[in-house]
Amino acid sequence: MLRVLVMVSGGGTNLQAIIDSVKSGDITNAELVGVISNNYGVKSLDRAKNAGIDACVVSPKDFPDRAAFNQGLLDKVNSYKPDLIVLAGFLVVIPEKMIDEYENRIINIHPSLIPSFCGTGYYGLKVHEAALERGVKLTGATVHYVDKGTDTGPIIMQKAVEVRPGDTPEVLQRRVMEEAEWKILPAAINYIANSGC
Repeated sequence: MLRVLVMVSGGGTNLQAIIDSVKSGDITNAELVGVISNNYGVKSLDRAKNAGIDACVVSPKDFPDRAAFNQGLLDKVNSYKPDLIVLAGFLVVIPEKMIDEYENRIINIHPSLIPSFCGTGYYGLKVHEAALERGVKLTGATVHYVDKGTDTGPIIMQKAVEVRPGDTPEVLQRRVMEEAEWKILPAAINYIANSGC
């Protein structure tokens, strides 16, 4: 049974997709052992608690400096003994020590078809604003392994989504979540849980 730890910063819609997929049996051979957020009072914490999953906050604001936060975050992650760490909208730079310790065991969901609209500064609505500004006809989402770069790790899965005339960043963001993110993130977890990768 793959021990999965999910890390989130906000509302947790991708977390909910994972919870629902475990419940429905679309993800097998995996258990959600915990949720860590870097922010207090976010809906993702409620989603975890409602599903009976242990949830906690490790906030940079609670530490004297970044080094202390990085160690505190790693200590908390280690306490869950995860086999796989899923970054589901976690807007914090992962400490290098953690990447070393969990090499090829951290995955991330990014709301574009990498290598387009990715890297430093591309997150949330900014990705969709850039896609619309560029005039692409297809966008989508990518699940990839996390390495020491930003959105540079090996790609696991991608799914394309059509950009439609009149799309706003918000409308496009919702379509990418519904048609791509909420499908390929659970699928990638299931693949890893059942393939020994």
